[in-house]
Amino acid sequence: MADREYTLPEEKKIPDAELVDGFVKLIERGDQDMAIAAVLDLYPADAAQVLTHLHFELASKLFHWLPEEPAADVLAELDDDYRAELLEKAPRERLTGLLDELDTDDAADVLLDLPEKVAQEVLPTLKEAEDVEELLQYPEDTAGGIMGTEYVAVSLDSTVEQATEAVRAKAEIVEKIYAVYLTDDTGCLKGFVTLKRLLLSPANFRMADIIKADVISVPTSHDQEEVGRIMERYNLISLPVVDEEERLVGRITIDDVVEVIREEHEEDILRMSGVSGGEGPTDSVLEMVRGRLPWLLAGLLGAGLAAMVISFFEDAIREATMLAAFIPIVMATAGNAGIQSSAIAVQGLAVGEIWSSDISRRLAKELMAAVLNGVVVALALSVGIIALSLTIGGIRDPYQLALTASMALVAVIVLAASIGATIPLLLERLNVDPAIATGPFITTSNDIMGILVFFLLADHFYLV
Repeated sequence: MADREYTLPEEKKIPDAELVDGFVKLIERGDQDMAIAAVLDLYPADAAQVLTHLHFELASKLFHWLPEEPAADVLAELDDDYRAELLEKAPRERLTGLLDELDTDDAADVLLDLPEKVAQEVLPTLKEAEDVEELLQYPEDTAGGIMGTEYVAVSLDSTVEQATEAVRAKAEIVEKIYAVYLTDDTGCLKGFVTLKRLLLSPANFRMADIIKADVISVPTSHDQEEVGRIMERYNLISLPVVDEEERLVGRITIDDVVEVIREEHEEDILRMSGVSGGEGPTDSVLEMVRGRLPWLLAGLLGAGLAAMVISFFEDAIREATMLAAFIPIVMATAGNAGIQSSAIAVQGLAVGEIWSSDISRRLAKELMAAVLNGVVVALALSVGIIALSLTIGGIRDPYQLALTASMALVAVIVLAASIGATIPLLLERLNVDPAIATGPFITTSNDIMGILVFFLLADHFYLV
């Protein structure tokens, strides 16, 4: 081992540049056994991160060196587009082996990422082909699309001993068992028994006698974001999914929901930042440009409209050039006030703390907060204008200018906060993602209205 350029870490560690460089050396010299051992020494999520930081050709070689079980664990942690590219040229036998190692929900996700022709060829060869095919019928962003069909269920008449045997029988198939679900003769969900309660109950007890009947479930058509809210609100680690007849068809575990919440939040943050769709570290330059350019062009259009508004008041600026100094102040204040309000509204909608029907109540609170903020900011600006006039002089009617600027700031903050708070709620009611109401959208619209309000007030109260 002493002559090797790279040795296995003694314990699992978080990936870094040094670790990635070590994998590069192993792959380039073709040390397959050592590379596989190094991957096995990492958690699957960390191994996936190493792959995405390698050049794609090296990553592909390393991935296809791995045995099926660890390769499947890593596959489940990879970004959708990246793993689709990774599997694009894999032999059909290899694909089948990898998908058979995955839970049915993960296998369905991988098949959706593959070309349709490849997916149709691989699907019939899977051990759980019927279950996977059923999952493919549901939209990706619904409870049916993210659920797994691996669960333990017994009839109401079963005894604790029989239920325990059912858990043992399915232990290899169901990786994480949190509860045993109880169904009637038609397969309808009637309740559940936690694993702890099952183990502590006498073997001859009927499951119907220890059932917890107030079970929370969701239909297959339920939106995945709402599923995440439900599991978060009620502190659930497993959530049963039922069909239209209330028959148990699957379950959603906490690890599935964590991924959904992360994806939804990432999507909202990107949209708030002016990036369309998702953008990951493996995206190409063209994909990055495609996601960002439309918003930059929209921002350019908004800035152009703001410039047009300023040009309409060219005479006012010529008469009092000092007014031009307030343009960036008004634009920045309007943009900040609007983003604050819209960000709070979007976040509240995302976690369920604010409802789309809360427009009037939310607007009233925002107006009161905006007025108070506006008064404080306006006083600070007034003091600054007056202090500047006393220090350097040359400012025409400083007290009148301070009053005009203060009135404009209060009006701009109230207007921007109102728009920022209400537009996300209106979009939510129209079933449009409210995240698009933040970032460039709010900033540019409030810039335009802020400048317009400022010059209208200046024209009426200062330039008289």
